[in-house]
Amino acid sequence: MWILWACVLLCSASYTMCVPFLPLFLFELGVSDTGVHLWAGLVLSASFLVGVVMGPFWGMLSDRYGKRNMIIRAGLSLAAVYLLFTVVRSPWELLGVRLLHGFVAGFIPASMALVASTAPKEKLGEALGYMQSAAMSGGILGPLLGGVLASAFGMRESFAAAAVIVMLAALSVILFVREAPLSADGGPAADTEQDEEEGGASTLGEWLRSPMLVGLLGLLFLYQLAVNTIQPILSLHLAELQGQLEDAALTSGIVLALAGAAGILASPWWGRRGASWGGRRILPLCLAGAGSLLALQSAVPSVGMFSAVQFAYGLFIAGIVPTVNTMIMRHTHTAARGRSFGLTSSANQLGGLIGPLAGGALGVWLGSPWVFAVTGAVLMASAAAVLGLQAWRSRTAPRTSPAPAVGREGADPAP
Repeated sequence: MWILWACVLLCSASYTMCVPFLPLFLFELGVSDTGVHLWAGLVLSASFLVGVVMGPFWGMLSDRYGKRNMIIRAGLSLAAVYLLFTVVRSPWELLGVRLLHGFVAGFIPASMALVASTAPKEKLGEALGYMQSAAMSGGILGPLLGGVLASAFGMRESFAAAAVIVMLAALSVILFVREAPLSADGGPAADTEQDEEEGGASTLGEWLRSPMLVGLLGLLFLYQLAVNTIQPILSLHLAELQGQLEDAALTSGIVLALAGAAGILASPWWGRRGASWGGRRILPLCLAGAGSLLALQSAVPSVGMFSAVQFAYGLFIAGIVPTVNTMIMRHTHTAARGRSFGLTSSANQLGGLIGPLAGGALGVWLGSPWVFAVTGAVLMASAAAVLGLQAWRSRTAPRTSPAPAVGREGADPAP
């Protein structure tokens, strides 16, 4: 797990060295001030358009041929894509490379699936929380390193450095990570009978017939929608707050790093709390806290205040993904966990597809502050919906049904 933790950190860092700065890179490619919001939305959404379709496909292959092989495949492919970023000369070429980016992605979902397939049941939430903290750690290192390199040498050099970093991650997996042998059904050779007895979903049909699993996918979609809606306008909004475009990449890198720092602190903590509190308590709390703080960012008048609120926002947003992933894994057959992470990847990709387009459009029509306000309202409405659904299920549950075990994640009702 710790080797994969480091590899996920490197992969996440390589991503955040490149993608958050693509709106600023568009100016180098000749995009005008009036068109940059629209182009930023298109470029950031492009990879997710392909990723929605490819996520379940790569997940199915990981269950059949091994999750380690999918990690290596994704790492080497991503290194090639980041090198292509360094040679694009027009926004249309950048759009094409981003489509390829979405086609080959899958490093982090496959890593999560491998850890989820090997972690002890009682440590599953904590293990996934640590893996989420690795992604958040990359969210610190990537923007900081990317912002420094972009300011000192240029964005193309930053993209080349990202290619080297993700290549190191792929080589580390090749050299140091081993996967348990696959059983005849494609899953790990051990620990499948227990999951079958617990009725974990193992096919797409069983997934779609489970209101709980579908609802959890919906929450992942809303999470990614929120995160990616603000991404196209964040660097531009910070440039407006500081009153100049110069050094906007470095400022954006520092502010994005604050949310990553909060995630490092909070993700494992939320993962451990899941064993005692249960996801039904954590999810509304994190959704409401993140939503209110995101809406608050629309009103802060300075970069310093914006940075403080961004850090607090990161503490709450960090609890959503590990909690949802843990609940999904506890209701999924071990042999199908690659496919499950493929479906969660599609939900994430769909949110990533719609989010930048919505953020770009709202930025053009209403201005960047309203993007934060609207997105925060969506998260707060999601928290209210989760609480309302839980209350409805409590009222309509048969009185003869046994009460769910307190603190047991597997007993959580549908969110």
